[in-house]
Amino acid sequence: MGDSSAVWRGRQHVPGQLSGLAVLCLVFIPYALGHYLSCLLRTVNALLAPQLMGAAALTPAELGLLTSAYFLAFAVAQLPVGLALDRYGPRRVQFAMLLLAAFGTLAFAGGNTFGQMLAARTLMGLGLAGCFMAAVKAVSTWISPTRLPSVQGYLIAAGGLGAASATLPVRLFLQFADWRWLFVCLALACAAVGLLIFLLAPTPPAVASKRFDLRVLWDVYRHPVFRETAGLVLIPHTIFFGVQGLWIGRWLTEVGRFPEQSVAWLLYLGMAAVIFGAISVGMVTEWAARRGIDAITVAAAGIALFVAVQIGIVLGWRPGMAQLSVLFTLVGTITGIEYTIVAQAMPPALTGRASTCLNLLIFTGAFMVQAGFGQVLGLWQPDAANHYPAAAYQAAFGVLVLLQLPGLAWFAWRRRRALPRNTVESAF
Repeated sequence: MGDSSAVWRGRQHVPGQLSGLAVLCLVFIPYALGHYLSCLLRTVNALLAPQLMGAAALTPAELGLLTSAYFLAFAVAQLPVGLALDRYGPRRVQFAMLLLAAFGTLAFAGGNTFGQMLAARTLMGLGLAGCFMAAVKAVSTWISPTRLPSVQGYLIAAGGLGAASATLPVRLFLQFADWRWLFVCLALACAAVGLLIFLLAPTPPAVASKRFDLRVLWDVYRHPVFRETAGLVLIPHTIFFGVQGLWIGRWLTEVGRFPEQSVAWLLYLGMAAVIFGAISVGMVTEWAARRGIDAITVAAAGIALFVAVQIGIVLGWRPGMAQLSVLFTLVGTITGIEYTIVAQAMPPALTGRASTCLNLLIFTGAFMVQAGFGQVLGLWQPDAANHYPAAAYQAAFGVLVLLQLPGLAWFAWRRRRALPRNTVESAF
């Protein structure tokens, strides 16, 4: 009883001291709830796009910029948040950040102009920028390294559940209240989860942390595992985030001509597939490791499938549009594996900054993808219903496919080049 109350006061504990049930209830669930809200708020605009466009008379380019401001705020916050996580720990950092997110979400509920909504969306993104990093930092502290792929898969699944909640459940909510009340409720949820983390989460013992300078970031960026992982997975990850959070829904509406209810159902299936995909990625990665197959090879196979799905969209395979929309999110979950690969390769004092470096690149890229996709669509003229032609979406997806091919080719070339060398070494 005394030990439990000490945990509630945030007393320091040594990793391994807490039971598995305590880690689940005091570490995983509180931080997973934060990641859940982060993904819900990141993707909710995909369903609310018609309401938001009507509320502020937004163009596709403005809608893309408004939604992607979340990613830009994420990118800006990565360096200070990563430093704070390494120095002060995830418990205190998440409490403060989620309160900021609550304020931004509440401000978004009251926004009436593009400028007001853009500023509020930016604050929202700043406040939620540390949710996944804090969860990874906490889980990496309290979970053994051999279990990290599966547990981080569960974390990503929690995010998938948040994204799924931004579809049919949100549509159901809108039958009883408008979108502004939805954001009021989400603001209260952010504040509640922040308080839950502050009250429940244990504080790990302090570890030696390097003083910040550019050389610390350089140590992360030049790490061979980081560079190989980013070279293969980074661009697909930015595309997964940037497209599934907004443009998949618009593609189904404008090209597939699916009614709103069908779009909400397909988005729900796609986001629910993220849960299955994330758990499967963790299990497959551990299974492959036991057979001598490294995680980066698993990632390469998954990304090849992810690109194949996008090629199907570019080719305009209309009978399979519903299946392609679900497969995009199901297969795209493979991109989350890069966090596990990098976390396993870095020393504990650098795990926060390693996640920071990844997120800085990922969310900057996601901002560019989400905003740039709208700019490409704007090169075409909409019809009387303000729908853009299939050719516009095919062109935008085609650009994304071309951006991913060099990373796959580079990885294949490096592995093919290394294979003869390993064969020669094994002969001696």
